[in-house]
Amino acid sequence: MSPWRAALHNAVGLGLFAAVTVGAIALTATLTGDRIEANQERMRQAALLEILAPSAGSDLDFDLSDTVSLESQALGHRQPQTAVRARRDGKMVALLVPLRIADGYSGDIHLLLGIEADGRIAGARVVEHRETPGLGDAIERRKSDWIESFKGRSLGDPPLEGWTVKRDGGDFDAFTGATITPRAVARGIGRALVWFEEDGRALLETAP
Repeated sequence: MSPWRAALHNAVGLGLFAAVTVGAIALTATLTGDRIEANQERMRQAALLEILAPSAGSDLDFDLSDTVSLESQALGHRQPQTAVRARRDGKMVALLVPLRIADGYSGDIHLLLGIEADGRIAGARVVEHRETPGLGDAIERRKSDWIESFKGRSLGDPPLEGWTVKRDGGDFDAFTGATITPRAVARGIGRALVWFEEDGRALLETAP
């Protein structure tokens, strides 16, 4: 075989190999992305129900079909997000909002926060984070009950300056060896309550 034919043969072979490889990577990424998105949606739905009915014997008959688009930098959003106006027996129960906290130790912390019409917190659940295992991951409900310390609290209980950890003069505990993560979550939830008083409450009052 002449040198140019050998070179052409090799080039065609490499081209086919590259095309097959790229196709396989794209297919894997698509399938993996779909699974990740499905898992995230399952986690979100589970978090919604945990916030609304945390005890095993609670009635889970909630209507979560009433959604509204949110665009709020106060909640850490870079693009529109979906909030849920939860009902039970036709009565408005709470506004469930996604919250992105950008100042975690290892990056963004994503929560779902339930706020009742009177401004009290129905509950909060972390749905995504990259905090340090064994330290910052205590924000997860399955790792500790720390996140439950926000339930029933509101803006004024404590005042806004109290929405941080005790080390900073706030109302909330930190973790042994980890202060940045709980500080970020407490401050982020405090900011979300300010948003609720200024803008969020109207979403419940104008709900169809």
